[in-house]
Amino acid sequence: MDLAKVRELLGGQAESLLGHKAKVAKETIHLPGPDFVDRIWTQSDRSPQVLRSLQQIFSHGRLGGSGYVSILPVDQGVEHSGGASFAPNPIYFDPENIVKLAIEGGCNAVCSTFGVLGSVARKYAHRIPFLVKINHNEFLSYPNKYDQVMFGTIKEAWNMGAVAIGATIYFGSDESRRQIVEVSEAFAYAHELGMATVLWCYLRNNAFKVDGVDYHTSADLSSQGNHLGVTIQADIIKQKLPTNNGGYNATKHGKTHPKVYSDLSTDHPIDLTRYQVLNCYSGRAGLINSGGESKGSSDLAEAVGTAVINKRAGGMGLISGRKAFQRPFEEGAQLLQSIQDIYLNKDITVA
Repeated sequence: MDLAKVRELLGGQAESLLGHKAKVAKETIHLPGPDFVDRIWTQSDRSPQVLRSLQQIFSHGRLGGSGYVSILPVDQGVEHSGGASFAPNPIYFDPENIVKLAIEGGCNAVCSTFGVLGSVARKYAHRIPFLVKINHNEFLSYPNKYDQVMFGTIKEAWNMGAVAIGATIYFGSDESRRQIVEVSEAFAYAHELGMATVLWCYLRNNAFKVDGVDYHTSADLSSQGNHLGVTIQADIIKQKLPTNNGGYNATKHGKTHPKVYSDLSTDHPIDLTRYQVLNCYSGRAGLINSGGESKGSSDLAEAVGTAVINKRAGGMGLISGRKAFQRPFEEGAQLLQSIQDIYLNKDITVA
């Protein structure tokens, strides 16, 4: 995808997103690149086996060797429901088609549940890196509450050939402290076995909605989720794109500082996302933003916009699922490749 097509898809946002100069200089963060494992992770306590697993992810797919990642996540069959997720395209009730989409789409890895990836592991674990999601919020209990429950063991993920595990913590929820302990222990064992770790750093608390404004995706609160995530040694952080700022000031809890808003961020989405990167130990742990729900005809433009924001902010890539699998197979593969084109386009630079 050339720059002219990108500008067309971005429409009225093109100049703002492609021409923005970031509030916080890019020289202050560790940027993705072909040498990221050698430059960043070899300084850490990660074992050679973990470094190899990370490099397997960085080396695979159309973005292989770039330092950026594109991951297909399909855990919504549990997190939402099978019907809500796959009724728009029933071929994805069959796990093999999920893996096929990730391969055809040129992804660095495929992320899904123990059941999905385990059912086709012998056929595909050597063909594309597996990222096993180990906990879920099953959405069948009534009344439902936001809690993540372990669905399998780390050894199971390792035995099926996974190179990484993923987990969610609902920071701010009543259950978050238990989840922090569970996931910390799981990540420690995964690293011991040589697998990489990815954390979904989501916020959940009704108190984060103030006067009709939802601050679950405010830059300041979500970035603290990232900071907690890298503290328990997540190698890659998954976070939603920030939509506003000032969550701490609105909720009047926790601690913040005026310079967060005056010196380290603005209202521009690239600056808000740059603050998320800062809280990933200045980019030592890569930030991947989520693609969000499928809205139909606007999906391509939204996915390209999110990729531009993430890349220009200093992020490491996108993890996009519903926009890809809730449409015909070939269209889904093309959408994933369009996201990757943003990271391959040398005219789109870090702000």
